[in-house]
Amino acid sequence: MDVFGPMDCFNILSQSYNVTLALLSSTLEPVTTKPPTCANAIGQSVVPTHTFLDAPSLDLLLIPDGLGTRGSSPAIVDAISYIRDVYPQLKYLVTVCTGSGLAARAGVLVGKRATTNKMAWAEVTTLAVDVHWVHRARWVVDGNVWSPSGISAGIDLILAWIEEMYGSEVARHSSNTIEYTRHEDPSHDPFAELSGI
Repeated sequence: MDVFGPMDCFNILSQSYNVTLALLSSTLEPVTTKPPTCANAIGQSVVPTHTFLDAPSLDLLLIPDGLGTRGSSPAIVDAISYIRDVYPQLKYLVTVCTGSGLAARAGVLVGKRATTNKMAWAEVTTLAVDVHWVHRARWVVDGNVWSPSGISAGIDLILAWIEEMYGSEVARHSSNTIEYTRHEDPSHDPFAELSGI
């Protein structure tokens, strides 16, 4: 849902506006969503459209989460390098859940306010101490960086971004089309308390 919740909103947006999509990875091999540490878990495969080396110019980069995002595999190292290199050219950087950890490791959140998933709070926030981690927030916007907390908060954030860029009617249409009850208050975060933060 980290990728496909926001992508569904972009899919709907593309029915009325010119939106292009690139799915990036270090290779063109399918990327599994299966957690690497859970032998019995299930997952899906996502087929990249481009590698980090041949990626098109982007306005917005969305960085999803996943258990693999906290590791140091060659693919993760490549992703961190790509984020670091492409960030200066982006109009917007959007993280979802622990994807903020990859952005932090890339050094692009230095001095910025950001948030992350509350169940992974202790782990992610230690990845970069020079980030102003906001513990009670459904999402945080700091300049061109938009970071939601957990997975479903990524949909709320993307709808807020769509509202900022295209207006409230367009955001409402997207939300209604996917039959999603949107949280519009970025400070609404019951999961901080549940996680003892």
